[in-house]
Amino acid sequence: QVQVVESGGGLVQPGGSLRLSCAASGSIFSINAMGWYRQAPGKQREFVATITTDFSTSYADSVKGRFTISRDVGTNIIYLQMNGLKPEDTAVYYCNADLAVMDYNLKKNLEVWGQGTLVTVSS
Repeated sequence: QVQVVESGGGLVQPGGSLRLSCAASGSIFSINAMGWYRQAPGKQREFVATITTDFSTSYADSVKGRFTISRDVGTNIIYLQMNGLKPEDTAVYYCNADLAVMDYNLKKNLEVWGQGTLVTVSS
């Protein structure tokens, strides 16, 4: 079994900062990429940021220059440092892992989602 668990959400005032963490665990053979998505009330889930195994990153235009995704070397833990938060950043933030597991000696690709962590930006 593989699981992805997020932490670090909460209530913050506009202009404030938060750091989200995400850990992937279980019988993981390899990880191709991990990333963050978010879903605001009444809206579809949208891409926020992603980081690959060679530490290449990409960001949604709406968060560029404010959010930074990073990964601990040698671990399956990623972070999302969020600065300059705006009310429109309010959403449930989900961690996603694009990974591979061994299934009876065959490599099988999986996409695993966490349960989400709520970020509320409000005064």
